[in-house]
Amino acid sequence: MTKSDLRHLTTAGLVLLTIGGGVAPAGSVGPSRVASRAGEPQVGPTLQRAAVVDLPGPPGRRFDYLTIDYDDHYLLSAHLGAGLLYVIDLRTNAVVKTIPGVPGIEGVAYIPEGRKVYTSNWYENKIGIVDLTQMTVIQKLPTADKPDGIAYAGPFHKAYVSDERGKAEAVVDVREDRVVKTLHFDSETGVPQYDPVARKVYVNLQDRNVLAVIDPVSDTVVSQYPVSGCAGNHGMALDPERHLAFLSCEGNDVLTVFNLDTHQAVAHLPMAKGADVVQYDPGLRRIYVACSSGFISVFQADDPAQVRKIEDFPVERKVHSLAVDVETHRVYAPEEEEQGRPVARMVIFDALGGASAHGQ
Repeated sequence: MTKSDLRHLTTAGLVLLTIGGGVAPAGSVGPSRVASRAGEPQVGPTLQRAAVVDLPGPPGRRFDYLTIDYDDHYLLSAHLGAGLLYVIDLRTNAVVKTIPGVPGIEGVAYIPEGRKVYTSNWYENKIGIVDLTQMTVIQKLPTADKPDGIAYAGPFHKAYVSDERGKAEAVVDVREDRVVKTLHFDSETGVPQYDPVARKVYVNLQDRNVLAVIDPVSDTVVSQYPVSGCAGNHGMALDPERHLAFLSCEGNDVLTVFNLDTHQAVAHLPMAKGADVVQYDPGLRRIYVACSSGFISVFQADDPAQVRKIEDFPVERKVHSLAVDVETHRVYAPEEEEQGRPVARMVIFDALGGASAHGQ
């Protein structure tokens, strides 16, 4: 298991963390509040706005995935509409580098082997390879239509890229930076995730409401499981320690909790509309879903049999993505507008209610 894998599993279910005051109420809180005006604090039961970082790209353009390089303490943010990759220092909240040459960038994955970043460049249907020591694109790999999410399977030295409209999954050898296999499906492919405990790769088949399982040893599809009660399973996060997947169902606006042992959906909870990226904080046992209607839907998973919704935390509209720093528990969400005015910025939130969220 890699250092990165261990970070994602650290303290999952073992340590109770107190991040702040705030008591998270049980049950569901509907999207009844609006985002704060400029300069006003945003605070709810789970999140509080801590800082805003202005980004150098053009305002009003869509953002997509983010990921964290824990080795260098970098936040890597895809500015899809601008064709830029931002490298932000998490210690200073400063933009270290703006990397061009990634047109239509969607997915972003940090590859510790060689200190690289893989990008999914939709507008050219290529996988970009960024050398972080040079902060520049050094290579591109052709792939199928509309590359999207990327999962890194460290022990197998591979990355899995969902070619969403190509209905395919490209398998890349990260040591040689080459596509070694392409798996084809009868559905558009949503977000892939690598499970370091089960040592499998999961891929959303979003047209069919199915979760596919890939064995990274042979790069073959070993199982496909229907996800009942879910329409359009695109986003996904995993709790590997407790064998759970959290799936955002875009067609019916629910978060589906899927048991990876029984291969059954065990819970469905309402989300705000426009759900996209899902992230899980194992230390707080908290799930965040970025919803483009202007909310982050927040759920608590203390008991895997009783996942509950805490709130729809208001943000600006068109927020499609977010990232969670599992070491500091901060949440990062890029915004392209403020009260309808075009902007380009990264909003940073502190997590609240750590102890009370665990029911202590």
